[in-house]
Amino acid sequence: MSEAVAIALIEALPIPAFLVAPSARVTGINAAARAHLGEAMLGRHYVTALRQPGILDAIERSVETGRPAEATYTTSLGGTEARYRVLAAPLGSAADGAVLVTLEDVTPLHAAGLMRRDFVANVSHELRTPLTALIGFIETLKGPAAKDPAASSRFLDLMQKEALRMNRLVGDLLSLSRVESNERQRPSDAVPLLPVLRASISSLAALAKQAQVTVELVAEPGEILVPGDEDQLRQVVNNLLENALKYGASGGIIWLRVLPPAHDPILRGRAVRLLVEDRGGGIDPIHLPRLTERFYRVDEHRSREMGGTGLGLAIVKHIVNRHRGRMEIDSEIGKGTTFTVYLPVL
Repeated sequence: MSEAVAIALIEALPIPAFLVAPSARVTGINAAARAHLGEAMLGRHYVTALRQPGILDAIERSVETGRPAEATYTTSLGGTEARYRVLAAPLGSAADGAVLVTLEDVTPLHAAGLMRRDFVANVSHELRTPLTALIGFIETLKGPAAKDPAASSRFLDLMQKEALRMNRLVGDLLSLSRVESNERQRPSDAVPLLPVLRASISSLAALAKQAQVTVELVAEPGEILVPGDEDQLRQVVNNLLENALKYGASGGIIWLRVLPPAHDPILRGRAVRLLVEDRGGGIDPIHLPRLTERFYRVDEHRSREMGGTGLGLAIVKHIVNRHRGRMEIDSEIGKGTTFTVYLPVL
């Protein structure tokens, strides 16, 4: 392949690419590479034109061996870290010495790998704690507490608590997996919203009574239909109300408000607003951007004591995304927290 043809071809590539001639100078560079590496590369020796050891290493190995060589390098773009896969491949015979270099952005793949590793580590940690406790209780029941009915009863209660905690965690993990698997499939059933809200309030009546909190539904009469999955919408309301009952109970009242459908510029259509408000202690604003992350907890010890798995708001986020809606979180220390869910209406 002639150098002129190679230069013409790399201009058509959608990823950064440049050509290193047998003279070791950069003789061709496409628009994506110019934007990424700078305009001044053309005509310069590749060693002086490039400052990234990963790219230099791949080029040198390809020139020496006459075979393709790979490497990775990391750079900072706009304050965020980006990772690239570098492929340097010889053009023509090894004697020609020309090398085509391409840069593939693998940042999303790298981020996904880190996310998977973090997820496995978090799940392992969440399960290990109750499992360790259960093993300790069993050993105690088989040993010192074997003939102590009072101690045995106490340890059995603790074992039940830890087993239920693991059961909730596994249930939330399965729920999150199901939601993520069909997140791209928008539900189309016409679901009356108000009956879903009343059913959620009814199902949490015992928890509200235990927390000495009143849950008040505020909505105008009339039917509001949303395209959705009824079970998932109920899960959204349940999770938000449970969250408010656990962490906003100090206010004594929780409002579940439904605002009439109106045009939402972000969703580009009519949407109903569903608000869950409490008058509890509130959340420090520093935590708000991360509340919907898996296993993120504002107060880890308190969350565990209350049976939280750290997955409830992550599930809410994915369900709302599936319904092509959006969610906002507002909070002020000492004044309470409001979760607002926007859902398109029919």
